[in-house]
Amino acid sequence: MSDKGLTHFDDAGRPRMVDVSAKAVTERVARASAVVRMNRAAFEAVLGRTSTKGDPLAAAELAGVMGAKRTADLIPLCHPLPLTGVSIEATPLSTEQAVRLVASVRTSGRTGVEMEALTAVSVAALTLYDMLKALDRAMVIDSLRLEAKSGGASGDYRRAEG
Repeated sequence: MSDKGLTHFDDAGRPRMVDVSAKAVTERVARASAVVRMNRAAFEAVLGRTSTKGDPLAAAELAGVMGAKRTADLIPLCHPLPLTGVSIEATPLSTEQAVRLVASVRTSGRTGVEMEALTAVSVAALTLYDMLKALDRAMVIDSLRLEAKSGGASGDYRRAEG
């Protein structure tokens, strides 16, 4: 391991996957969220769970789970992890004409699952866009963020309210 510690660059400045073999295996959990804002027609399709392509919420939830499982294929230098649990919750927000997506990801491993949670919620949001784009091409994917993580040497993190 480089004397630079846990970095994605070796001593010569070349990119590399961080060697985490010396880290302890711990239970690691991460939660991420995003909001998809849309027009009335698209939001009505969400509430009715119908679009020309099928149920947009079910498709987004399934795609998010699948996205979490493919994170190492999508994010350079990200470790492939054996995920022990992935869930996506899609909640319509009537007062905002939007859908809040929350991804929770769990593993027992040497590195965290923050990237898997962020990827899961991103893929879910993009799938929701794809399912509804015939009704609203101006949808906005907003507020993508890590909400919380636990496990590992860096300790726990919880986003402050607001």
